[in-house]
Amino acid sequence: MGPLRDGTIGVLAHGYAWLPDKMRSTDGTTYRTRLLGRPVIALHGPEAVRFFYDERNVVRREALPGPVLDTLFGRGAVHTLDGEAHRARKALFLALLKDERGVGDLGAEVQRRWREAAESRHGERVVVFDEAADVLALAVCEWAGVPFAGPEVERLAHDCTAMVDGFATPGPRHVRARHARARQEKSMADLIASLREAPRRPSGEGATALEAVARHRDVDGTLLDPHTAAVELLNIVRPTIAIAWFATFAAHALHRWPHHRDLLRADARGVHARAFAHEVRRFYPFAPFVGGLAARDLTWRGERIPEHTMVLLDLYGQNHDPALWNNPYRFDPHRFTGAARRPENLVPQGGGDPDQGHRCPGEDITVTVLATLATELARLDYSVPDQDLTIPLSRVPTLPRSGFELDLA
Repeated sequence: MGPLRDGTIGVLAHGYAWLPDKMRSTDGTTYRTRLLGRPVIALHGPEAVRFFYDERNVVRREALPGPVLDTLFGRGAVHTLDGEAHRARKALFLALLKDERGVGDLGAEVQRRWREAAESRHGERVVVFDEAADVLALAVCEWAGVPFAGPEVERLAHDCTAMVDGFATPGPRHVRARHARARQEKSMADLIASLREAPRRPSGEGATALEAVARHRDVDGTLLDPHTAAVELLNIVRPTIAIAWFATFAAHALHRWPHHRDLLRADARGVHARAFAHEVRRFYPFAPFVGGLAARDLTWRGERIPEHTMVLLDLYGQNHDPALWNNPYRFDPHRFTGAARRPENLVPQGGGDPDQGHRCPGEDITVTVLATLATELARLDYSVPDQDLTIPLSRVPTLPRSGFELDLA
């Protein structure tokens, strides 16, 4: 076999379509290339999910490139840890983001803020993406105990969406993302420092996310330094605000398949709303793939993977794999209302066990908030003006080009 060609330009040019296209050119389960000059093997399928999220096989430490840390996740984030260090830090997020009461409280706060915003904007044209980001910023600040208001919340919404928008591309978007992260890390570090200097609340009172991060002790028993604490607080706030991408896709789906508006309006128990949220996450593009490093010399289906090789897990391709999903390019929430789904099949935000591995602990938050926003959109009285609703797969992350405009009645 000759030297591998570098696929970096292909990733930048083709975005979400790059890896699925390459997979189809091979056996459909592996693809070898180079990215930024580094050897890479890409894997696909539920078995690959289990292989990838086994820490004996693939680790995250030193796997995330500097530009991604300096925009999306932050230096020292939980995403960069493995083993006991990862589990100790992950426990902080699991306690906050998988607590049923906490998830419900955030969903209720999002609903309240959305209704307030909709009531105040009667007769106006709004952009769903921008409105959703502002509502989510207001809600998560209230829920997390972050004492921002007015322009501070608007800046937070703008900065957090900039971090997500610019992590995967060179140029002005990336520069904006770096500046946004630096600005919000400083703000959050100042909050952490101020809270640590203040008297502690009486025992028995529920801790906010801000307090939990400020008081968290790592595996070595020490408090997080202010910068790392700020990074982890942002890793609660930023992904919540990033649900604006899914909210915009939900509006797009309701426009293309309007019968779901009636189904959501009649959905007293929320069954269709959660299925709708799952299908939005499966059908629409969010993360194209995730990566890690081979922890040792490995073999995957007869393929040798030397230690320290970059390993990619195909996400977008798996969520549209006809071997896993009947008619994968048909939007059909009913596929999630029947038998229990296998967690390694649906991987919009990665896979594996959220309690032990690197799977996003905020998926319950995402599904609850997205189901709430989809239902609120279905109940809203609006019209959709002419606009460009195409979703370019070459752009990561992508959106309808217009951000989805609505004329509120």
